[in-house]
Amino acid sequence: MSSPKRYWLMKSEPSDFSIDDLQRVGTEPWTGVRNFQARNFMRQMQVGDGVLFYHSSTQVPGIYGLAEVACASYPDPTQFDRKSKYFDEKSTREEPRWSLVDVRYVRHLAKPVPLDLIRTQVDSLGEEFALIRRGSRLSVLPVTAAQWKILLGLEHKA
Repeated sequence: MSSPKRYWLMKSEPSDFSIDDLQRVGTEPWTGVRNFQARNFMRQMQVGDGVLFYHSSTQVPGIYGLAEVACASYPDPTQFDRKSKYFDEKSTREEPRWSLVDVRYVRHLAKPVPLDLIRTQVDSLGEEFALIRRGSRLSVLPVTAAQWKILLGLEHKA
């Protein structure tokens, strides 16, 4: 992994798609994002950007691995598929509403960094850090270079 340009945290429920799944397939389209703010973040992503792979809706939510953005954003094909749970009848191929990026596996963390530990870092991460801000439920969110360093520093403290 070369030095990332920007950093992101991307959430996935491990029962749907886990860091183990990403390791197995290598690279995967990040389909199904149906929040405009999260979509807009994905549209800003560039090849090589760093990704913290976060497991949500699990017994121990937290950061489980690292990935990187493997391509520029493009229209999410699931929005056009009537059989997909992500189908959007308002979206057209001429004016797609939803975008995605492909994400490439980098590595598992030596020890997952649980959300409870991340919350103890509010002073250094900042109250504006969306993962720990009350009411924030975004599945894709930006991470500053300083936050990235702090979060990765927790890998061996978990």
